[in-house]
Amino acid sequence: MSRTEGTGPFTTRLTWRLGDGATAVWESRPARKRGLLTVRPVGESEPRPRSADSESLGRLSRLNAIAAGAFTVGGGLFAAGAARAQFGTGDATSAWIYFVGGLFFNTGGYASLLQVINAPRQDSRIGALSARRWRWWSYEPGRIDWLSTLLLFVGTLVFGINLLGSLMQGLSVRQANALIWSPDLIGCTLFLVSGHLALVEVCHGRPGLRTRDLGWWIVAVNQLGSVLFMASALADFTRPATGSVLNVDIANWGTLTGAACFSVGGVLQFYERP
Repeated sequence: MSRTEGTGPFTTRLTWRLGDGATAVWESRPARKRGLLTVRPVGESEPRPRSADSESLGRLSRLNAIAAGAFTVGGGLFAAGAARAQFGTGDATSAWIYFVGGLFFNTGGYASLLQVINAPRQDSRIGALSARRWRWWSYEPGRIDWLSTLLLFVGTLVFGINLLGSLMQGLSVRQANALIWSPDLIGCTLFLVSGHLALVEVCHGRPGLRTRDLGWWIVAVNQLGSVLFMASALADFTRPATGSVLNVDIANWGTLTGAACFSVGGVLQFYERP
């Protein structure tokens, strides 16, 4: 007997009966972030956590620390760059701060994807999680966590085009919108879709409130950051007729507050570990 939960083609929670009559529950995010599932023995009312093997837990811990640290530092650098642009001279120094912050976002995005790729998988026969060989890449579009983290990573790479464009001098309005604004808008869209999938994963369907779940808080704070990034991107469009940005204040404040959200999410992520 088994029961699946999720949305569309994605399974985010699986409940099944073991041979001894116990009930095992696998959930996508706890399994890949903490290396954990639960088993409720026959005759007991409360489930017991069951961890993966030590090799898997070590992998998850290291990758989680890398991703959390990268997003914390990257978000801080983006916030610093936006603050300098808003309150300082807005010179090329801000662009370089953004660029370095973008490298940290790249690192955090790829570490998050690696954590999904190398997460332990459930063994339905014994109700346990087991390690697989280390991989640097996989193609698993049927997994919502894989798709979410892939879009996040690709979004950070697209932002890289935007950040490189920001370092170029003497761009025309058309070139600025093509090399800076368009990649920014695409990257923000990818972040928003990634965040929505992460919410679906943690909520096992339609996004809702899960205030007692640390994973939900991390996803929700990051998604708020993505919304603020999108507001910044929309405001950063350069008018062809005048050569001026739609709203510099919204662009800078959206980046600053959105980056702060990702930095806070990174700090929280340190605590979502095996």
